[in-house]
Amino acid sequence: MALKVELRPHERIIVGNCVITNTDQRARLLIDGDNVPILRERDILTPETANTPAKLVYLAVQLMYISPDPQTQHGTYFNLVRDIVTAVPSSWPIIEGINNNILNGDLYRALKDARKLIAYEEKLRDQYAAAHPKVEADKASAA
Repeated sequence: MALKVELRPHERIIVGNCVITNTDQRARLLIDGDNVPILRERDILTPETANTPAKLVYLAVQLMYISPDPQTQHGTYFNLVRDIVTAVPSSWPIIEGINNNILNGDLYRALKDARKLIAYEEKLRDQYAAAHPKVEADKASAA
């Protein structure tokens, strides 16, 4: 089954190991292929935008997803995951889901689960900020 993708002007998409950039008009693509990694620009993280532990995990999974040899990222991924679980043991159920998908070769689903980890991390940060307003105010004034 083919995937229909509509791109906004100047939007980028990764198909396989190619980056495709749209021109100045909307475009509709029909992509047909087996097990071809596809990532829209809004789902792509770069090393510069991966600025939290959960986003670094997402970046490692993203690199696995688009790589012809995903195992090259396993060491980085498992080191990051170990650090997160050590710091936040309650994140284990989400990470277990990511791990299972990686081990089963379903890297797209692992990427979706990594998004859940980012959302969980944001939730914890928001809870911390609400419980410690003074600390957050000090951080804001220091920046």
